[in-house]
Amino acid sequence: MTERILHRIEPARNMARFYLLSLQPTLFGEVSVVRAWGRIGTAGQAKIESYATSDDARAALGKLEARKRRRGYREP
Repeated sequence: MTERILHRIEPARNMARFYLLSLQPTLFGEVSVVRAWGRIGTAGQAKIESYATSDDARAALGKLEARKRRRGYREP
């Protein structure tokens, strides 16, 4: 469905992070927002949140993306 990959790289702070956001359908007709984050080159961590409608999931994804962009994450 929808997938966004964001990076935050700051060599002066030895920072190289990724943040992945995606929308995935579930088997029960819901839509999940899948988040994965961590240091570039590692598996990182992941979190999945399910929403009843795709509109709710898209709104949640938009809020998360806006928050990360304010913190300095950009598309590679």
